[in-house]
Amino acid sequence: MRDRAQQSWPALPNTASGAEAAAAYFRANATQWGTIRSLYVDESEVERALLSRWDGHEPDRGRVNLLTLPLLGRRPRAGRGSWHRMATWVMRRPVQVLVPALALLVLMGIPFLHLRLANGDVDQLPPRLEARQGYDNLVKSFPGQDQTQFSTVVYYPDGHPLTAQRIGDQYDLSRRLVAIPGVLRVNSLYSADPSASRENYQRLYVGPSSQLPPEARQLMGQTTGKNLVLMSVVSNQPASSDGARAILKAIRAQHVGDRGEILVSGQTAFDVDIINFIVGRTPIAVGFVIVVTYFVLFLLTGSLVLPLKAVLLNLLSISASFGALVWIFQDGHLSGLLGFTPQSIDPSIPVILFAIVFGMSMDYEVLLVSRIHEEYSATGDNTLAVADGLERSGRLITGAAAIMVGVFLAFGLAEVVLIKSIGIGLAIAVALDATIVRVLIVPAVMRILGRYNWWAPRPARWLHRRAGLAEFGQRPAKPSAKQPA
Repeated sequence: MRDRAQQSWPALPNTASGAEAAAAYFRANATQWGTIRSLYVDESEVERALLSRWDGHEPDRGRVNLLTLPLLGRRPRAGRGSWHRMATWVMRRPVQVLVPALALLVLMGIPFLHLRLANGDVDQLPPRLEARQGYDNLVKSFPGQDQTQFSTVVYYPDGHPLTAQRIGDQYDLSRRLVAIPGVLRVNSLYSADPSASRENYQRLYVGPSSQLPPEARQLMGQTTGKNLVLMSVVSNQPASSDGARAILKAIRAQHVGDRGEILVSGQTAFDVDIINFIVGRTPIAVGFVIVVTYFVLFLLTGSLVLPLKAVLLNLLSISASFGALVWIFQDGHLSGLLGFTPQSIDPSIPVILFAIVFGMSMDYEVLLVSRIHEEYSATGDNTLAVADGLERSGRLITGAAAIMVGVFLAFGLAEVVLIKSIGIGLAIAVALDATIVRVLIVPAVMRILGRYNWWAPRPARWLHRRAGLAEFGQRPAKPSAKQPA
């Protein structure tokens, strides 16, 4: 045996230490160590043990991992990580943590109550651009260039508009429109001669158009069609202002006799109609997203409580981000720092933010709840499951959120306010969701609810098992240790 071992020693320099020689011998003869292999001992572990203990002393642990970065070091053992400690700290005082966190989100969402929507105008551009400078100089040098026009059409679906009765009705309408506060003038068939009376215009326009003066004939060709008459209402109110919207509302509230209809167009009308269209259909879209999300989360967890908690917390964090958006861009508190003109929020922004933020928040929710469910299925301990679940997913959620915040903040560097507001709004929403909501509110709420987190009536549990996702979150059984041959 001794001769066989001596023949297996590899050639080493004379300066090699005893530990190095033992390690080299082990590497050269490891295939003959059947006992060690049968016990599944890693050769590298034996080598490290020999190198550390052959000479009779422990390795200098102060020099091991000497250059390890604090935030990128080894993953702590289960139950000892910072995320586990944070979750445990929160769940020891859930009410004291939950109330201030909810109060902060509600406080941030308060500005959302005075949200004002308006389509983007020239104010979307930064003041340094040539187009913006040209418009500002035009308005400043030539007063009246920024006046708002309301194209008001009197439409008769069943006949010619210039009968005696209809001419009289249109004349009365033009005088009512001029009397609306904020209206400067009304350009129409009945503005050619302000001193002419209702009867004068009836006699003038009832007869053949060939008998009209050239000016009146030209005006009729510009404002009269086969079954309609056009009136242009001029105001000095900005197109998206509250004053212009009040004028639009007053015009649309007018009536004209003899089966005539009043139709109003123009920039203000476009603005209001687009906003009403989006706002009117937003509840349907939001409701659809919430219902589908709730149902999918139920199929994944088997609980009726967790999906409800997830939806409510997502809506709360989204409201907080919307409030911050209004506070920054509509109220203009950071306009100097970010370089924009305070203005109303474009109606497309809340819709885009809701769709993106709700989807990303549910991503984080599924990731966190799946780990918690996995631990709960294995231990049956709700408190331990929340702590371990947050420990296992906290690093991943925070890392993903940090990447997304960085990407969205890059959009915030854009000079067009629409893009800037979307980027900053998304960054705020993701940051709130990944920190305050996932780290503080979720553990606190789940600690308060306890076993009710996993509650579902018997029919719902049957549906969950029937759906084929009942194994979701089940920790796979550990393989049995291999017995030595």
